[in-house]
Amino acid sequence: MGDADLARELSQRGITDRRVLEAMASLDRRLFVPPSERTRATADQPLPIGHGQTISQPYIVAFMSQALAVQPGERILEIGTGSGYQTAVLVRLGAEVYSIEIVPELAAQARERLQELGLEKIHLRQGDGSPGWKEAGPFDAVVLTAAPPRVPEALLEQVRVGGRLLAPVGEQDELQQLVLVRRAADGGAVERLLSVRFVPMTRSAPRLC
Repeated sequence: MGDADLARELSQRGITDRRVLEAMASLDRRLFVPPSERTRATADQPLPIGHGQTISQPYIVAFMSQALAVQPGERILEIGTGSGYQTAVLVRLGAEVYSIEIVPELAAQARERLQELGLEKIHLRQGDGSPGWKEAGPFDAVVLTAAPPRVPEALLEQVRVGGRLLAPVGEQDELQQLVLVRRAADGGAVERLLSVRFVPMTRSAPRLC
């Protein structure tokens, strides 16, 4: 199944945002997976990318991109660059993306891959994403591609009032909930969108004195 065929399947599964479908169709998912996985890259399924991490199935990437309702020129913080696939979709939707990846090898691979694709307005950082990127905020949206046990307050605080945070939330051994939080001056309204299963959000180990 080629990328155009993948976009057609996503449309049949309920993805209605034409811009999201066009962004997905414009990217070759085979470029975002290890060589050993490329024969399965166009299937609608998650795949391992090494270091205990995965690339999400295309339907989930499309669903999350549609739920974010990305507008051109928006500034988005992504926690968990992974392969860079979701990052690339957000950029193709017109966003300026600030993305953090905790695994050094994946961060380096994503940086090289996104540069080779000629994608601009991407700021990549290797490190613990749980504190966010305070000096670059506030953001129009924050998206997590790994699951914390609850909505991280530190990240919600970096969303501008009127912006949104999208995250899979729940424990590793449970079915998680993809939630959309719309930031308000007095907190945020939480909408549960979909049951999902993501790798857990990890944090850097504390330094020993």
